Amino acid sequence: MMNTFKNWLMVLFVAVCTGAYAQEPSLDVPYVPTNQETVEKMLELAGVKAGDVVYDLGCGDGRIVITAAKKFGATGVGVDLNPQRIKEAKENAKAAGVEDKVRFVEGNLFDFDFSKANVVTLYLLPSVNLKLRPKLQKELKPGSRIVSHDFDMGDWKADKEIEVGNDTIYLWTIR
Repeated sequence: MMNTFKNWLMVLFVAVCTGAYAQEPSLDVPYVPTNQETVEKMLELAGVKAGDVVYDLGCGDGRIVITAAKKFGATGVGVDLNPQRIKEAKENAKAAGVEDKVRFVEGNLFDFDFSKANVVTLYLLPSVNLKLRPKLQKELKPGSRIVSHDFDMGDWKADKEIEVGNDTIYLWTIR
């Protein structure tokens, strides 16, 4: 039953993405924000704490790195192709009082250096996760954690997988 629901959810997600692509043809992934409960569970699953550096790939409005800074004491970097999302993320960080702990960069995540991160968060399409996987495995230090909302990384088995409402969160640790 759950697999049927997940398959239906994937079809719906792709359908929404198709509509978004028509509006933003240069983006690999449409902007679909993660709800706040899932954001917090992602960061908890990754064990985010003060001193951690959290990178959110496809950061949208910045809610993940802002929450990491405000609630967990981490610093963070958000990367997104969309200049409107970057502007919004910077405004949200200022409103949350964490603009000194986070920064947002407009750019292609495939051209970005992840070596300073020890936690990476994702809410990307499965094809993007698979394309990104070798880069993450190469650049992240042992012990770094990767957390993905709803989409896995193919045959790379997650260390942990939890359900939050209708969302699935996956955790991997670089060895």
